[in-house]
Amino acid sequence: MTRRPLTVRPARAADGPALAALYASFVRDSIVSFETEPPDGDEMVRRLEAHRAHPWLVATDDRDQPAGYAYGTPHRARAGYRWSVETTVYVAEPGRGTGRLLMERLLSECADRGLVSAFAGVALPNDASEALHRGLEFSRIGVFPRVGWKLGRWVDVSWWYRPLLDPPPDQPPPLPPGGSPAP
Repeated sequence: MTRRPLTVRPARAADGPALAALYASFVRDSIVSFETEPPDGDEMVRRLEAHRAHPWLVATDDRDQPAGYAYGTPHRARAGYRWSVETTVYVAEPGRGTGRLLMERLLSECADRGLVSAFAGVALPNDASEALHRGLEFSRIGVFPRVGWKLGRWVDVSWWYRPLLDPPPDQPPPLPPGGSPAP
């Protein structure tokens, strides 16, 4: 089977149904997401629009068919956290490099926006996601034991950290308008 080359671009509202379809199996059939009901395309568009201050990216093939997506969201809602981002990535076919392609671009765009620290949570076990984060120079900083219930069992989540600006600036860099959550 020939692999189609992938392109990474910003997600747009028209991607909502395809992103919802890609994400649905993670919600229904795995512990990767703690959601229990898959969102529809309209809800995915709402999420995309609600977090425009952070990058949302889609990897597409030469027919513009999504192969995966990644996005950043505020790490926490309080004002002092606004230079930190939580990263997320979902891919249709693990092991093809799509996750790495998306995450490298996501991390670069987050740094370009003045964000200082990236965090990620990985539901366990998930060797592929942990390897991806390790390969992207994230450090595992801890585990929240039995933090979620999914598919009839308690699930641990490992937490990962990666500096985006290293060393961090003495003062927080300015963020673009709308580039941070409300205090």
